[in-house]
Amino acid sequence: MKHVWPFVSSAHGDSAKNILATQGNLACTYGALGRQEEATQMKREVYFGHLEAFGEENLATITVASNYALALGKLERYAETKAVLRKMMPVAQRLLGENNYFTLKMRGLYATVLYVDDGSSTQDDLREAVSTLEDTERTARRVLGGAHPTVVELEAHLRAARAVLRFRLSEASSKTTN
Repeated sequence: MKHVWPFVSSAHGDSAKNILATQGNLACTYGALGRQEEATQMKREVYFGHLEAFGEENLATITVASNYALALGKLERYAETKAVLRKMMPVAQRLLGENNYFTLKMRGLYATVLYVDDGSSTQDDLREAVSTLEDTERTARRVLGGAHPTVVELEAHLRAARAVLRFRLSEASSKTTN
């Protein structure tokens, strides 16, 4: 895919920050119109633009990485989602801390992708998903309060991840007994 980013450096009088913000707004508009594929492509450009312009250790870069990963997850492009999150979660944890909202959201999304990816989720992935969701839900409950929508969402994903893990374990157990 051809990056839009080279045009940013030659733009007349517009800063990279303003151009990337405009592209981000356009991506949100595409998403609101149901044009998810185009929105995700634009979010990809914004993410790579932020990486090039500001580096990964930047709050805006962490934010757009989270948005891009969420868009990829909605399109069920789980391998790409995991790749972005594996790169940016440690950065968010280091810069923002374990209790930060973006860190919690990224960890929750990563764990969710681990358990919903039927095509490649191993039992180890499912165990990691459950463990990560337990830890993230506990932290989010303490930081945000039990009624916060993020906590409620994490609880639902934790229940689902546990159910998928139980099913996979019972399925594996029944195969070994037959």
